[in-house]
Amino acid sequence: MAAAATEAFLDRALSPDNAAVPERLTAAMRHAALGAGKRLRPFLVIESARLLGLSGDGPVRAGAALECVHCYSLVHDDLPAMDDDDLRRGKPTVHRAFDEATAILAGDALLTMAFALLADPATDRDARIRAELVAGLAQAAGAAGMVGGQQLDLAAENQELAEEEIARLQAMKTGALFRYACEAGAIMGRASAEKRERLVAFGAAFGAIFQLADDLIDATGNPLSAGKATAKDAGRGKATFVARHGVSEARARLAGMVDDANALIAPFGKEGKVLSDAVRFAARREA
Repeated sequence: MAAAATEAFLDRALSPDNAAVPERLTAAMRHAALGAGKRLRPFLVIESARLLGLSGDGPVRAGAALECVHCYSLVHDDLPAMDDDDLRRGKPTVHRAFDEATAILAGDALLTMAFALLADPATDRDARIRAELVAGLAQAAGAAGMVGGQQLDLAAENQELAEEEIARLQAMKTGALFRYACEAGAIMGRASAEKRERLVAFGAAFGAIFQLADDLIDATGNPLSAGKATAKDAGRGKATFVARHGVSEARARLAGMVDDANALIAPFGKEGKVLSDAVRFAARREA
């Protein structure tokens, strides 16, 4: 439901009928943002807000904004100067389907669109809430978050990293947006300090689970089922828990992380079941 709502919103927001946007740029943005994505980050925004009694268009808009940032990051990560990938979500990456310059511009446009969505009164009637959402996303997506994590990831190729360094890299590159997703839902839902802290911790745990499952997919999966190239981490000497400890130990660690995440959401009772099920889904992707 959250995925369908996000897809429908993005389809409208990226309408090819918008004459103000160059046609080729719109096509590249749509190629990057529409179809096949799991929409886990918007789901976490929407579901965290629902847990606090808030539904409707606001959380969908905030979730779509976060998805725009995620999609921009994929477009740029796939570029030859970064990970140099040809396949994403089972189709050619944006720079392959269009060209490198257009891919860069499409990513730039998706990033800036995200902040326009959050700043719009349609997302929340309270300007203070909108400002907090914008500031939080800037922090999560920027130099101290996702972008900084990507820099650490590039620097870590063929380097021996300590366990805590791997955890920091992954918490920034992948975890920051998941953490923000749950915090955005808490902000919009006017959560108490205790509930907000619990949801933020759950988002961080979800991100760590997602990353470890992703590393296992890279180590053990095949490109057809994964929808992207696999065996990249080992080929580039990237530092991951799987590379350091092996598949069996990584899977055991993953199971323990799922239990820890569910413990964080348990105080919400049966209302938290959807988030609990999502954690299990994120972990099972590699199986």
